[in-house]
Amino acid sequence: MIGMAREQRLAEIFMEVADSLTDDFDVLDLLQRLSTRCVELLDVSAAGILLADPLGKLRVVAASDEHTRLLELFVLQHDQGPCVDCYHSGTTRTNIDLTSPSAAASWPSFATRARETGYVTTHAIPLRLRNRTIGALNLFQKTHHRLGESDIALAKALAGVATITILQQRTLEQSYIERTQLQTALDSRILVEQVKGILAERWGTSTDGAFTAFRSYARQHHLRLTDFATSIISGAFDTSTIAAPAPES
Repeated sequence: MIGMAREQRLAEIFMEVADSLTDDFDVLDLLQRLSTRCVELLDVSAAGILLADPLGKLRVVAASDEHTRLLELFVLQHDQGPCVDCYHSGTTRTNIDLTSPSAAASWPSFATRARETGYVTTHAIPLRLRNRTIGALNLFQKTHHRLGESDIALAKALAGVATITILQQRTLEQSYIERTQLQTALDSRILVEQVKGILAERWGTSTDGAFTAFRSYARQHHLRLTDFATSIISGAFDTSTIAAPAPES
């Protein structure tokens, strides 16, 4: 794909990505499409996106096709390969000749498997935003045709899109978790206020005294305040087992 046709297609792809970035977008589907677009735009044979797990090991999250041998090749980079080096260094590695002695020496298992699968050239681009690297984009070719500077720049741009997409999803998920935790805290506080009123009325004491007795019992019996409050409000718990606070003067 060359010239204006590629520029037009690239614009369409970026619009496709922008339209996908909604609150409930499917990040895996979008990354799958991006890996396919890499093959389409860069004239490479295969592409894959690998992310680091919490232990720093690379895992395959998307591939331009689902051929078992290609997936095995991506998975192999859990331990060794250009993507591993790229991820740890945060630097791009392009036009790597997998038939060269240096590749065989650096990644013996990976280089051998790649050649057996039919790939002779590979490229690894970090998924990086500022000083944060979260994975790598891996490209394979079945010929020794070198990617030029414009192709490499485009590959970096697509890797950047993938990075922003993933971090956007993580931000949304974190935001959702924080909103959920906040709402849970607010709902729990409402329950506790109700229990304070119930116990204060039963004991003829202040709400502060009622809360202190309620909280002390929960701590002694390792009960979550929300669950304990719910059981009292529903009548499932006999409040006479709670030591009432001393009468206030």
